[in-house]
Amino acid sequence: MTAQSSPDTGPAAGADLDFWSFVALADRRLADEYGFRHQLATRVLLTLNRASDLVTYDLEAAVHRPRGRSWSAFRLLFVVWLAGPLEPSGTARLTGMSRAAVSNLTKTLVADGLLDRTPDERDGRSVRLSLTAAGHEEMVSVFREHNEREHGWASVLTEEEQRILVMLLDKLITGHSGLDVRGRR
Repeated sequence: MTAQSSPDTGPAAGADLDFWSFVALADRRLADEYGFRHQLATRVLLTLNRASDLVTYDLEAAVHRPRGRSWSAFRLLFVVWLAGPLEPSGTARLTGMSRAAVSNLTKTLVADGLLDRTPDERDGRSVRLSLTAAGHEEMVSVFREHNEREHGWASVLTEEEQRILVMLLDKLITGHSGLDVRGRR
């Protein structure tokens, strides 16, 4: 029986897997069948990605979609609320979105009366994004619910564990000087 058709790796095996048993299977197969050496790195990034996806989906589904907003709209409004007024390029950098995504989303949020797009006083070719009064009111209201949900997620960790996790994630984000990292900055 080949590795591709063994009972624990065949097509039917996938139906019985949960996330953690998939990670264990991936660990084993990557090492045994393919000779890859960095399974812990794979485990770290699979877990980080899964945690991020779960939290983001939950916040969007429980808090933002019922209010008619997407996760991206919340991120843009959140950044402009707390750091604005901002040029679209600064907004893109702080949200992790592309400038094109910020531009497209801005149109919708301006039409919804939550965001203002005004010419920059210093550079007439540029614009500044800021919240309208309605946008400010919405952000204060939505963030109250959002922050309680964040607390629900984070509270499974002690305050010290939360600080350690932030420290470790910061190290992961900033400690990659040897890589040619591609991403929005």
